[in-house]
Amino acid sequence: MADSAFGAADCVSLAEVMSEGHVHTPFDPGSSAARMARRVGFWSGPLLFAILLFLVHPREMSREAHVVMAVTVWISIWWITEAIPLAVTSLLPIVLFPLLKVLPIGDTTSSYGHPLVFLYIGGFLLAIAIEKTGLHNRIAINIIRRMGVKLKMIILGFMLSTGFLSMWISNTATAVMMLPIGFAIISVASGTLDEYTVRFRKALMLAIAYAASIGGVATLIGTPPNLVFVGVVKDMYHIEVSFLQWFLIGFPLAIILMLICWWYLTRIGFPLHQATLHGGKAEMDARHSRLGKMSKAERHVSIVFVLMAVAWIIRSFLLQKLIPGLDDTIIAMIGGVVLFILPSGSPIKSGILTWEDAGKLPWGIILLFGGGMALAESFETSGLATWIGARMAGLSVLGHFAVILLVVAIVNFLTEFTSNLATVTMILPVLAPIAIAAGLPPLWLMAGATMAASCGFMMPAGTPPNAIAFGSGYLRIMDMIRTGFVMNVISIILITCIVYFLLGPMWGI
Repeated sequence: MADSAFGAADCVSLAEVMSEGHVHTPFDPGSSAARMARRVGFWSGPLLFAILLFLVHPREMSREAHVVMAVTVWISIWWITEAIPLAVTSLLPIVLFPLLKVLPIGDTTSSYGHPLVFLYIGGFLLAIAIEKTGLHNRIAINIIRRMGVKLKMIILGFMLSTGFLSMWISNTATAVMMLPIGFAIISVASGTLDEYTVRFRKALMLAIAYAASIGGVATLIGTPPNLVFVGVVKDMYHIEVSFLQWFLIGFPLAIILMLICWWYLTRIGFPLHQATLHGGKAEMDARHSRLGKMSKAERHVSIVFVLMAVAWIIRSFLLQKLIPGLDDTIIAMIGGVVLFILPSGSPIKSGILTWEDAGKLPWGIILLFGGGMALAESFETSGLATWIGARMAGLSVLGHFAVILLVVAIVNFLTEFTSNLATVTMILPVLAPIAIAAGLPPLWLMAGATMAASCGFMMPAGTPPNAIAFGSGYLRIMDMIRTGFVMNVISIILITCIVYFLLGPMWGI
């Protein structure tokens, strides 16, 4: 794979990447431990639901809140254990809430058509177009070519290009796309770096994985948990967090964490000193020449890409004054529709995107969004959020900084073993009343938890990019645990500081 010419053929699937390394992680979904967890979760979910509903009667809790609590436990267990597909579990509110008279069917199903669902669809259509035209390859190779031949700078180039792409396309797709480039560089390096060869391989694989996760934090569409946060906040408090507002805290966090990560990987984790890569520049130059000139489709996607990004950033303070009613979802939909209209330049005279391309949309994640929005709505309408807040009043004695630090740390390490999207979806409605009880603005804890969910660096199961990097065959589990634990601690402290010191002034709360 590393020796092949880089082009469309190098855009491998996740399955291909994992098979290339011939490595199965201890968290392989097909392992006996995973199968046992699914079996236990499958039966314990509805069993605990029944116990809570019929045998447990919390004091001062309304019937509706009691039902929502029981349903949430059932859904959370199935999400954590993946007893059945996450998307299927996310359909349970549609069944249970109307039957148990918590929410009418119309109110429940409306959550699955939430405006943020369509923001995600528009953003993902852009991502599909970027990948389809090969624009991501051009961006990545040009960044890496400009970083020189020092191993430390090559890794920085990989991290910057991976992080930038992950701001706009999924972290999984970004990691899968960058891995073949990494393999090519490693292939060039083999036999020329002496004692640095093993260090470079490990540092490069981890750099790709970590940067893919970190980059997604920077923008609303970078990773699904960010959109879940925005949706929950809008449903519970009728507060709209704009693309620009998130960018003002997400982008600085991503930049600082990326640079710290690079410094740690190349100087402490896997010291590379002043080692250089012989032939690395030639390899990148060769790949760049094979790309040729930008195609018509690439140019069109580049224009749409830039215009959408600019529109998202200036919408709240400029565009909305000119076009009342314009929001981030409408911008995403305009961009998505335009990609179906703009010509691709191919002989068949089709648009850049065809309806067949829409089949690549992650419909399972979209349903997960809907389930999360339905849970958030039920927490608010049933009074469960208020009940939880009243029982958490004692947290105020810890101090605001300590409460934020504790929540961020819990979510960070929890997401090492569970889906970050599922973690955020089930925990955000709970955090709101906890924040109020501790005397904190709810958005502080909720934003901190959301960012922490994308910073699981320690385990292969922490994020899809971690699994992809581990599947390369160049890493041992202890490499990830040792390096990832340090990065987890750094990210926890950094997120806590950004929330505590910057979020309030940036968002005016």
